[in-house]
Amino acid sequence: MRQAFHELTIPTRGKGLYAFTPQVSEWVRTSGIRQGLLTLYIRHTSASLVIQENYDPTVQADLERFFSRLVPEGDPIFEHTLEGADDMPAHVRAALTQTHLAMPVADGVPLLGTWQGIYVFEHRRGAQARSVVLHLLGE
Repeated sequence: MRQAFHELTIPTRGKGLYAFTPQVSEWVRTSGIRQGLLTLYIRHTSASLVIQENYDPTVQADLERFFSRLVPEGDPIFEHTLEGADDMPAHVRAALTQTHLAMPVADGVPLLGTWQGIYVFEHRRGAQARSVVLHLLGE
């Protein structure tokens, strides 16, 4: 059994989904590990990771609108405002989604579905640089 680690920085420009499937696939291809399990982990509490449809961009826009309605900024229930009005809603949105993903790898390729892509789901309004750790375990 072998393992490999890598860290990607994904720049964001505010709320929304940011695809980075090609970077993940390229790293897996060059890792030398052909079969195994790939884990991705985002090192933040106000952004998350999702696997979503990568064909129609209205899916990503609809998800952002839905989460903005589900967890609106300025809700008086939130006491934490030290880092801005968008911070606590971002934490809630990240808690409702995922900070890690796992997927099988076969023949040096992550086994995503035909229309699936890997995304950072940015929950803050401002530009960020999000760190995603990749860990591949296999042979």
